[in-house]
Amino acid sequence: MNLPNKLTVVRIFMIPLFMVVVLAPWDWGTLHVGNTTLAVTQLVGAIIFAIASYTDHLDGKIARARGLVTNFGKFADPLADKMLVMTAFIILVQQGKAPAWVIAIIVCRELAVTGLRLLIVEQGGGVMAAAMPGKIKTTTQMVGIVLLYLNNVPFNYIGIPMDQIMLYICLFFTIYSGYDYFAKNTGLFKGSM
Repeated sequence: MNLPNKLTVVRIFMIPLFMVVVLAPWDWGTLHVGNTTLAVTQLVGAIIFAIASYTDHLDGKIARARGLVTNFGKFADPLADKMLVMTAFIILVQQGKAPAWVIAIIVCRELAVTGLRLLIVEQGGGVMAAAMPGKIKTTTQMVGIVLLYLNNVPFNYIGIPMDQIMLYICLFFTIYSGYDYFAKNTGLFKGSM
């Protein structure tokens, strides 16, 4: 297994660690930043999530630079991203930090694109690599999640709810990138309805 694929597997194994930190019933205290209170568990969870997210950037960069792009990587990398992001979003809904309808749209898009990827493979195509709108979607989701776990602390001094703004930016790119994937693959459905 090459280094990029190892980083992808590490990202998958960081998901349970992230879950334990943000969901376990322990109290590590709170931090007071400006007029915002932040639980230490949320801060540690945001750090774990950010590190796991950075491995997504790193594994892709290494794979392209060293010519280590593999079908396993093209399959496992987006799967690891979806598992990480969906876990974080579902926990944010449970904690009342993200509206359920926004997360439901995001989850439905992810399932639809995953189904499209499977159909492409079944029709004899290769594994569909992420296109630029999908990469932007993933980046905005990951940044939005970190800000939501941090209770918007980086921006609370200037009064801009960047965590909520970023959530809706990532919703836009989630919908747009889903449309982009289906628009580029409409030929798969011709004559099948």
